[in-house]
Amino acid sequence: MASSNVNRWIRPEVYPLFAAVGLAIGICGFQLVRNISTNPEVRVLKQHRAAGILDNHAEGEKYAQHFVRKFVRNRPPEIMPSVNKIFSDPN
Repeated sequence: MASSNVNRWIRPEVYPLFAAVGLAIGICGFQLVRNISTNPEVRVLKQHRAAGILDNHAEGEKYAQHFVRKFVRNRPPEIMPSVNKIFSDPN
């Protein structure tokens, strides 16, 4: 009985859907862990919350200017430059 239910609901056609949903859940989990562990405005412990508003601009700047943002800072805002060049070049 259980085998027929599994075969009815889990088919090879839905594997890409499982992959897409799994990737989305993974990205959300990564962002949640990143915010809880490194965001200077998130305070999990009670003694840190009692401190109130802190003027920690350097820590906030370090959080905001992460590796990916530094990597793409000086690059042109194009996803596929070769395809853009093909369609924008009149020759």
